[in-house]
Amino acid sequence: MGEFDDEFEESPGGGTVVTTEKKIKVERPPLFKVLLHNDDYTSMEFVTLILEQIFHKGPADAHKIMMAVHQMGVGVAGVYPFEIAEAKVTKVTMLARQQEFPLRCSLEQE
Repeated sequence: MGEFDDEFEESPGGGTVVTTEKKIKVERPPLFKVLLHNDDYTSMEFVTLILEQIFHKGPADAHKIMMAVHQMGVGVAGVYPFEIAEAKVTKVTMLARQQEFPLRCSLEQE
């Protein structure tokens, strides 16, 4: 037995097998912005409620984002991996339609 015994293994055929470590680079999944779009019918209170309940924003942050939607036409509600962002868009759209609001919510890759 020599000093290199731990680096080599015996193969079933009697030969020597060298084991090597492979470095695997793991990439983060792309993130998506969930956008709320302004319209003339959805109330500011409803947008604020959506931001607090679906996106878990505090009252101050929810008001700030709602004002961005109102004044600039669009606001970023949050940034998430695709599946989570897609689920939030679906939930916002469903709740808006239940309340008869035309609020539009969309995704955009960051």
